[in-house]
Amino acid sequence: MSTTISVIGVGYLGAVHAASMAELGHDVIGLDVDADRVAALNDGRAPFHEPGFEQILRRGLQADRLRFTTDYADLADVEVHFLGLGTPQRTDGNGADLSYLRAAADSLREVLPARGGAPTLVVGKSTVPVGTARTLAEQLGAVQGVHLIWNPEFLREGFAVKDTLAPDRLVYGVADPEDHEATEAAAGRLDAVYAQILERGTTRLVMGFEAAELVKASANAFLATKISFINAISEICEATGADVTDVARAIGMDDRIGPKFLRAGVGFGGGCLPKDIRAFMASAEDLGVGESLAFLREVDAINGRRRTRVVELAVELLGAETTSGLRGRRITVLGAAFKPDSDDVRDSPALEVACRLREAGAQVRITDPEALAGAARRAPGLETEQDTDQALRGAELVLLLTEWGQYKELDPARTRELVEVPRIIDGRNVLEPRQWREAGWEFRALGRP
Repeated sequence: MSTTISVIGVGYLGAVHAASMAELGHDVIGLDVDADRVAALNDGRAPFHEPGFEQILRRGLQADRLRFTTDYADLADVEVHFLGLGTPQRTDGNGADLSYLRAAADSLREVLPARGGAPTLVVGKSTVPVGTARTLAEQLGAVQGVHLIWNPEFLREGFAVKDTLAPDRLVYGVADPEDHEATEAAAGRLDAVYAQILERGTTRLVMGFEAAELVKASANAFLATKISFINAISEICEATGADVTDVARAIGMDDRIGPKFLRAGVGFGGGCLPKDIRAFMASAEDLGVGESLAFLREVDAINGRRRTRVVELAVELLGAETTSGLRGRRITVLGAAFKPDSDDVRDSPALEVACRLREAGAQVRITDPEALAGAARRAPGLETEQDTDQALRGAELVLLLTEWGQYKELDPARTRELVEVPRIIDGRNVLEPRQWREAGWEFRALGRP
């Protein structure tokens, strides 16, 4: 059964959610204050790179099930409103900036009564500090017949469409899980939106607001911890001559641990994990239990050290004493996005390393299949080159820092013909060292002898 839906905030999260809900057959209005973004989406142009997104966007538009607006008045008759606003790190600390979310809730509250008192469901998707949902429920509570559910997202960039249409679980946070009548009334309405997903057997978990908020924060903190754990082991491997890939493969066979997120390398980045673990720490401090998450400071610090270690390896391979010895040296960086299948350069390890090398005086050329426009905006003056072969020509050192498939599949013998000196740092541990060394390359990787 079709439901009229709005998605407020059509950045990465909101735009994918809006198009996915239209794909499920609902009538969807996406709202954003950015008129240029709204115009692009209405024209069927994706403002970011995400596999599969542009296809479902265009299908929704062509079927007249999806449109975008800047006017809250267009939402007056909507049955279910999703809040997909960004919660970036505050400029004055580690906490989350909730100003966009609060402003959207205020604007939405002004149009909610237009439904003539008919029940309306508001669903929070944003990643927020614990306590936010209850505050928003009070903010919206002045409008009769409005129910709030907190429904955190668990999207992976590069797989966001799949993760929205076929999630591994649906979490519903409600004001009082013991109030079964109110909970079932609100949850039943969200079930109708997700009916096709639930019919496939997807697990639905109902809990309190605070638990739902903590599920998202805890999941991101755990993933960041697992990545930094193997990178800490990588540091020990470098000191002892052990191979971190051997260690990771062996411990990953323990089903209590598992192999995912155990690839040592230059670390995590993007718009979620770094800012979310910092916001989680700030939230714990506000609650008076900061020591409980003190370990996340070291998780964050380990992640930062990996970027520094790549710069140190570049100095070492180029035979310099310090970073000042990099002046004028020609370095090619493969990758600008924080991960493959994305054009997101927010807190990208690859881009940060490239900028550090350039600041040291090196002649840095960076290439990426999708993220060069974002890299140019974030790091004006950095030399970019779309063509991989052209980017490699004349390099004295190559750094593989984003594991795009085309970089993992580079032929070492052919690539050697393009560079000036065959030296490479595999910052993602995705290349076969022996193959590259046999082709004449000086090869280094993080945590490997």
